[in-house]
Amino acid sequence: MARKTLAPLSAIILSTFALSVFALADGTRTWEQSKFEELTKGTAKGIALRSEGGLELAPAFKALATTPSTYIWSIASDTGGNIYAAAGSPARVYRITPDGESMAIFEPQELQVQALVVDKKGIVYAATAPDGKVYRLEETRAASAKAGAKSWSATPYFDPGSKYIWDIVLDNSGALYVATGDHREIYKVSPNGQHALFFKSDEVHIRVLALDPNGNLIAGSDGSGLVYRIAPNGEAFVLYSAPKKEITALAIDSAGNIYAAAAGEKRPGGTTPGMGITLSTPAQTSPAPGGALNAPAGSATPTSPFPAPGLGATGGSEIYRIAPDGAPSRLWSSHEDLVYALAFDQHGRLVAGTGNRGHIFAINGVDDFTDLIKASATQITAFAVAPGGGLYASGSNLGKIFVLGPGPESEGTYESDVFDARIFSLWGRASARSAGNSNVELYARSGNVDNPDRNWSSWTRIDFALALAAGSELKIPPARFVQWKAVLHAGSPAPRVDSVLLNYLPKNVAPEIDDITVQPGYRYQAISHVSGSEPPTPGQPRFDPPPPAVRDRDSIGIRWSAHDDNDDQLVYTVYYHGDGESRWLLLKNNLSDRYYSFDASLLPDGGYTVKVIASDAPSHSPGEALYAERVGTRFEVDTTAPVIDNLTATLEVRQIGKQIDAKQIRVHFRASDSFSPIKRAEYSLDGGDWQFVEPVGQLSDSRTEEYDFRVAVPQPEAAPALMAGNTANDHVVVVRAYDRFDNLATAKTVLRGK
Repeated sequence: MARKTLAPLSAIILSTFALSVFALADGTRTWEQSKFEELTKGTAKGIALRSEGGLELAPAFKALATTPSTYIWSIASDTGGNIYAAAGSPARVYRITPDGESMAIFEPQELQVQALVVDKKGIVYAATAPDGKVYRLEETRAASAKAGAKSWSATPYFDPGSKYIWDIVLDNSGALYVATGDHREIYKVSPNGQHALFFKSDEVHIRVLALDPNGNLIAGSDGSGLVYRIAPNGEAFVLYSAPKKEITALAIDSAGNIYAAAAGEKRPGGTTPGMGITLSTPAQTSPAPGGALNAPAGSATPTSPFPAPGLGATGGSEIYRIAPDGAPSRLWSSHEDLVYALAFDQHGRLVAGTGNRGHIFAINGVDDFTDLIKASATQITAFAVAPGGGLYASGSNLGKIFVLGPGPESEGTYESDVFDARIFSLWGRASARSAGNSNVELYARSGNVDNPDRNWSSWTRIDFALALAAGSELKIPPARFVQWKAVLHAGSPAPRVDSVLLNYLPKNVAPEIDDITVQPGYRYQAISHVSGSEPPTPGQPRFDPPPPAVRDRDSIGIRWSAHDDNDDQLVYTVYYHGDGESRWLLLKNNLSDRYYSFDASLLPDGGYTVKVIASDAPSHSPGEALYAERVGTRFEVDTTAPVIDNLTATLEVRQIGKQIDAKQIRVHFRASDSFSPIKRAEYSLDGGDWQFVEPVGQLSDSRTEEYDFRVAVPQPEAAPALMAGNTANDHVVVVRAYDRFDNLATAKTVLRGK
């Protein structure tokens, strides 16, 4: 297949490298990134991604401590900024100071410390599981230790007799509420240690607790995804039945709005058993929320099949807001992320800790959110207040404590994903949109392999002010792949990047014709083109439906497939020549469709070859177009019928017995065709059915065939006496012959009776 330029070589030799390398393609193309779905493909470090599109600095985020435990289920902080972490595998309560010093203050025999709270006096209440209890942890001065040394004492505080304790919360009076599973009960334990059943649900598990500004207890269940409001006297009202199965987190703002996160698909028949952490002790006997956090490979810590809250849920998570008047609305949803914790930052903005990708989201409004953080832990499981308006966040897999905020990162970097132009391209100007025009640096680099670490160009700085105004030139080498990077610095105004757009010009390459098919005896019906239809997106393959073919022996159909790596618009020209000819004759030009049908009778009988030329001229300036050509397979045309001559019919009589004559008609004829072999012949006697007849020699493979055969004369249906008489009838013999192209010839002869 040849690829040629339609212009003389001297016309395309230009003075600069860029113009000599790049013939004008179908206009300058652009690559823009602004949407959230596009930006998530890049790599963000200290950068938050807004759901409405664009980049901003993320809140400051750092790891404060890494614990020996795999899971941290709950955290709480005291007035001094110390943080307490309820952990599992192994079960511990850790005390971590604001500067990151960590110590284990409680090591129970149970397998998990599931929940904890800290009261105003710094006393810690920790709930263990399974078959656990609530312990009271107090800091004491060790009598045997040196002066100033302190230790912690742990005493059993409350045993609900339930398999699971999921959450605990303190009210302003110091009363402790304990949410259990298996027995579906909430207990209230007064400051003096007296306890009573506060509420019993028809759900299997009460998963999370919170207190509203009016002192009502808000509880979320697993099973039907119910949110209860329980008055101080224990009277309960279902505020909301979520579409999801399990309420995994609650948060209540100062105005009384309740925020509830839910996960898991509801199934007919109620709850389903949780997956649990499958280890050595006997299996659980009751349904449990969620499924298991994945323990690290090789872990030998002996734990029970204790279920991790919410972590086996499928179908993603949703967050709902229940207004003070009880009206619910959905704020946020994700098919990938499961919400394990809710809290408010220093601006009163709702934040959600999720897994199993370790993201923290800020929920700004209905379907309006910001992806703030990607943590180094798989799940963000809890939040607590940190000094100065920040938040502590706990992570599991591995068990870590982080500090979020209160201010932004001093610097953040975002690297886009690698863009494939598919063709060696010239990179033009970069344009950007931003709410501010300072504190942002923009860079770009290019290469010819899809991995930037494999000898790409170095990062080249782009003038961001020019990019915001008229566009800044990209001083990077022509190449197939490109990537951009934004560096945001803290300052006033706060840096933002709303979109980045790169202009590029692919080198023009010739189109390619992939295949040509010629179908004699078929006609292609035209495909209607919808007016105003969208052109194919650059970089995406074009799809042309095959034209419908109709059987038509008087037509010849030609169709072909072609493509252009520039996605240029193509125009086609079809030529032909006959056997033994060297000159190509024009059949049809200016075709935009990839098929053409024509009347076969326009060509004399014979063998022919077609050639299709594809040109990208509609997408280029005169003299800059390229074209390709391809020759199809040979085909034959035969529209002339055969000729039948020398048709004769004679009567032959044979004596059978003494009285009966057997009569036969002997037929002879010749069938010939000027181009193709005779395919078959048939005869009809006296208007009867057509009967196949073989030529002399039996094989029908020549342009001339002789036929010689005998046909028995049918006996009239009459008495035998008449059959022996002299009466005879006339007979009509009709023959027909077909050539290989089904052209038909007929002939007739009459045999007169005597």
